Amino acid sequence: MTYELAQVNISRLKYPLDSPELKDFVDGLDPVNAVADAADGFVWRLQGEEGNATDVAVFDDEWIIINMSVWRDTNALTAFMYQGRHRELMSRRREWFTHVKEAMTALWWVPAGERPTVADAEERLLHLREHGPTPYAFTLRTSFPPAPASALQAPAR
Repeated sequence: MTYELAQVNISRLKYPLDSPELKDFVDGLDPVNAVADAADGFVWRLQGEEGNATDVAVFDDEWIIINMSVWRDTNALTAFMYQGRHRELMSRRREWFTHVKEAMTALWWVPAGERPTVADAEERLLHLREHGPTPYAFTLRTSFPPAPASALQAPAR
C-alpha cells in the first residue's frame, strides 16, 4: 500500500480575521496557498468557501484557525515550509497568533487518496499532546515511516 503524509497545524488568533492587525496575514493566504498548490509533492489541502480554511471550525473555538494538507512525504512538506513566501509569512507569526505551549501541529500517514477530516486532525493533535510523538501522530522533529494499516488506527487507551 502507498501512503501520503497528512499534516495539520492550528493557531490561536490574537485579533479577529477582519482586523487591521491581521491584514498582512489574510492578504498573504492566497499567494502562499498558490505556492503550496504548485509545490512538488503537494497533494491536497483543506478549503472552505473562501478557498482557504479560515472559515472551517476546529475544536469549537472561533479564535483557532486550521491549515490541513496532504503531501507526498516529509521532504516535500519541509521543502515548502522553510522557503519562499511561506517562510516569509510565518516569520511574522508572533504578531498574529498567541504562543501556545501544547502541540499545535501533527503529522500522520494516510493511505494514498484518503483525505483527512477536521475530526481526524483534532484526534491526532489530542493524541500527540497526550502521548508525544508516535507512529499515530508525530512531528517533523520526531517522525516515523509509513506503517501497516494497523498502525494507522488509534492505539487502545
